[in-house]
Parts: sequence; C-alpha cells; structure tokens
Amino acid sequence: MELKELEYIVTVAEAGSISRAAERLYLAQSSLSQFLSRCEAELGVRLFMRTAGGVRLTQSGETYVRTARQMLRQYHRLREELQELNQPGGGRIDFGISSFRGSYLLPRVLDQFRRQYPGVEAVIHEHDSQVLVKKLAAGELDMGLVALSPEEHPDPDQAVMRDEVLLVASREHPVMELVRWGEDGRPWVALEETLDFEYLLSNSTTVLGSIAHRQFDRLGRTPRAMNTNLTAAFAASMARQGLGLAFTYRSCVEPYPNVEYLSIGEEKCFVDLVLVYPPDGCRSKAIRALERMIRQYIVRVN
Repeated sequence: MELKELEYIVTVAEAGSISRAAERLYLAQSSLSQFLSRCEAELGVRLFMRTAGGVRLTQSGETYVRTARQMLRQYHRLREELQELNQPGGGRIDFGISSFRGSYLLPRVLDQFRRQYPGVEAVIHEHDSQVLVKKLAAGELDMGLVALSPEEHPDPDQAVMRDEVLLVASREHPVMELVRWGEDGRPWVALEETLDFEYLLSNSTTVLGSIAHRQFDRLGRTPRAMNTNLTAAFAASMARQGLGLAFTYRSCVEPYPNVEYLSIGEEKCFVDLVLVYPPDGCRSKAIRALERMIRQYIVRVN
C-alpha cells in the first residue's frame, strides 16, 4: 500500500465523512468511496461503519489508523532528516494550534518564517488543545501550541505566555453595572454576580469550555445558557452583539468601540500557552527556528 493511501484512510477517519475527506484530498467522492471499498476488500476487514451522519471506525479501523499514523510520522521524520543532510533549510513541520488562537497569533509568525526558510513546509493542524495534546502524544505532530493549566505542565520553561481568560460583554449589557476597576486599570467582575445573565458557552470538551464549567462548578451554580456548544469565536461574536456573555482569551481580544473585556474576579483566571512536542523529543533545525520565532513574537506583542 502506498503512503498516499494511508493518508486517504487517516483523512476519512479524521473527517468522519467520505464527502468531507474527499474535499480535503481534492478527490471526487465516488473515487474515494471506491478506493475504500477496494482497500477493505483487499484487507478482508471493514475499516469503517457507514452511518446516516457519515462514517466511524470499526475496531479493525482504529488499529489500522493508529498504525498508519505512526508509519506516516516515521516517513515524515525520515524525509526531514534526509532533507537536512542534503538540503539545509528544507523539511516539513506539522504544527498544531487551535483555530481560534491561531488566527490571532500565527499568521505573522508564519509570514516571517516563510521569508527566512522558504524551503520548509509548515503544515498547520487546527484542533482544540485537548485534541492537540493527544496527537502530540501519539507522535502525529512535530510541535503544538496548547493551552494548559500550570498543574498540567510541571516545567515552567515550557510556557511561552500566560494567557488570561476573560468575559466578553457589550458595553450596553447590564453586567456593566457590576464592573469594578483594578489597580492595573482593567475592569473586572465577580462571576457569582453574573449568573442571572444569559451565557454563550463552548462544549466542555474544549479547553475554554472546560474552564468555564470549572468556574461555575467552583461556585456550585449552573449558568443560564441555551447555547452550550458554540465555537469560541462564534460565542465571542454573539457576545459582542449583546446576546449574552462569553468567555475568551486575552490573546484573542479584538478591539471594538462598544465592547468590554472583563477579568474574572480580582485574582483573575489564567492558562499557560505551552509549546509541546512528541515524546521522542526529536527537533529538526526548522522546528527549533519556528519555536524561536514564536517565542520572540509573543514577547513583542506582550
């Protein structure tokens, strides 16, 4: 089996749909469907269960995809080592970051990186931090910028930035009547005083969603929320229109004339942005260069 065929099956597993996978692979849906049927026939096992909503892996499929990912990573690592030997300044980096944070922090870094290292392919993988941690542990990525609590990463040198979790509110929202101002000149609000207001929340499987739920659990209260499965970007956008309160990160703040970003309590709420690597710790020259640029950029903007 060719490497591209391994990539086809891994992509279908990640997309959860043959049609979505075909779009990512720039293939006709019928061609990809025929390939899967032919592959399953050759192997003598079913890799996917077809459902009304798409496809899901069988037990055999999970074993196949796990091994396929390892084989693809080994191939990419081999290619990187050969390129470094024969083509200094070349190679490929599979970098993971959340789409919400990545849209604010990464484009300028990637522009600088591409100018200095035009021979390096930087392939971006967008997932929530919890998903990225699993992919890094499995060796599927070369490096990832993830949000972790201080308890989740014992090495303080890993952290590149301490990011504050904030509430997004329209300045016409009644929560503004509860705002105090800290010594640093930034507004804050006691979370327990906001629980009568409508919240716009992300799923608890995401980092921002889990932070929000932990804050409410600490208070022993359940917030008012009809929308509990929003992306962080969509929730923040709705909050800016005055449709409720939403959580966001200071690194993702967008200035608007009628919007306020509120610290949570006087002590505030933080997560650390951490550069994480796969367990084998292999870092090419290109990976080290990108890490250096990320750290330098974050220092400048903060």
